Amino acid sequence: MLKEQLKEVERRIQAACDRAGRKREEVTLIAVSKTKPVSMIEETYQLGIHVYGENKVQELTEKYEILPKDIEWHMIGHLQTNKVKYIVGKTALIHSVDSLKLAETIEKEAAKKNCIQDILVEVNVAQEESKFGLKVDEVIPFIEKISQFQHICVKGLMTIAPFVENPDDNRPVFANLHKLSVDIMNKNIDNVNVSILSMGMTNDYEVAIEEGATMVRVGTGIFGARNYQI
Repeated sequence: MLKEQLKEVERRIQAACDRAGRKREEVTLIAVSKTKPVSMIEETYQLGIHVYGENKVQELTEKYEILPKDIEWHMIGHLQTNKVKYIVGKTALIHSVDSLKLAETIEKEAAKKNCIQDILVEVNVAQEESKFGLKVDEVIPFIEKISQFQHICVKGLMTIAPFVENPDDNRPVFANLHKLSVDIMNKNIDNVNVSILSMGMTNDYEVAIEEGATMVRVGTGIFGARNYQI
């Protein structure tokens, strides 16, 4: 089942890249493995998936300890400052940085571990009350501030688009994040390279790719429906 579903996701990513005139290697597939057992991750790992996204710190660290060390872990969920110390140095990328306090905490923990933590700035493009993230007009001042930090490297932007029946409805959300990344690039801020756009999930990743996504976060499309009992 996993093999077939993964094949279908791959087919759709390729088709979206073709439509947008992009190369397949421009898009990283993040398998969202939150609430999924280690056995499922092992199976997809054998099928060639080595990049996984987790929402909860405890789950990420537990899986980190027992799964192959060449797996690239991404923290895609909301991150509380008191949990930062557990994942700095273990995650390739933290997608959900949305406050100065959180950035300062990551900076402090990365300094302790003598490493540089790559991050994305989370942007609430659609301005949904229920979502985390900075407003679009807050992003550039925020990035200018945290670009001074020695142990954080801003690699790009992330957004969680609204859940919609028609994926095309989210096209403006993705287009706006892409436009914002271009505006930031044009400012040539030191220590900042916003080449990563993490946007698009199972419901709308094809539209996101057409609008410039470089990372798509697909869980249900690969693993099936989520188990909320865990």
